[in-house]
Amino acid sequence: MTTWPPEDLALLTGSESLVLTAGDDDHLGVEIGMVLVGGELYVRAYRGVRSSWYQAAYKHRHGHIRVGAVTRDVLLETRDTRPASEIDAAYRNKYGKTAGAIAAHAATIRIDPAPLSNGAVGLVR
Repeated sequence: MTTWPPEDLALLTGSESLVLTAGDDDHLGVEIGMVLVGGELYVRAYRGVRSSWYQAAYKHRHGHIRVGAVTRDVLLETRDTRPASEIDAAYRNKYGKTAGAIAAHAATIRIDPAPLSNGAVGLVR
């Protein structure tokens, strides 16, 4: 796992959502709420593990995210995610009452920055 640089964490912290595209396709992707827990970025599929974008993330294990005009290649980890209770608390803290609808624990994805070709990490600006 690669950690997010501080400037990227600041951008992600200030955002309500991101656009996730799994695989190598350039299709529009899905806009989804996200949370940071201990410096790690998580999303959950509202419709669970059978949702099409979760299945694409599970299959491809890579893709990219867009936050505003900033895009980043990422790795998508569908296993070995942080305990659900910590992610639940982060969703409740960020989204309030609507967080109850985002309780798809089995459909949790950790999003890690993919190393750049020069070995650095960070959002592509």
